[in-house]
Amino acid sequence: MIRRVYIDTSVFGGYFDLEFKEQTKPFFDKINSRQIKILVSGILELEIYKDPEHIIDFFESLPKELIERVELNEEANQLAVMYIAERVVGQTSLADCQHIALTTINKADVLASWNFKHIVRQHWVR
Repeated sequence: MIRRVYIDTSVFGGYFDLEFKEQTKPFFDKINSRQIKILVSGILELEIYKDPEHIIDFFESLPKELIERVELNEEANQLAVMYIAERVVGQTSLADCQHIALTTINKADVLASWNFKHIVRQHWVR
């Protein structure tokens, strides 16, 4: 079964980052072997086209049939604003909350991110 994964911009950079390359390359191997379909938003595209050329080229090389485009709509935007107001993810940006909201509204199986400051947070319970 193909999993639907919303992906944020940090994962593309992680492919080339020494710290995250080992974990990121197998993820993209699964995309290229058609085990994963990625959800891509206009927010990601706005961010990624500010990145270095090699990251843009990598993004554009992915199989188009395994990319599902999702759009920021009023429902997702309202949910993102609510996440900020309710401090669901703490101090963060609207764009980060929009990524999370798009993941939720589009019923993605997973949100893939290397944004440890605002999106990926692990809380230990004692």
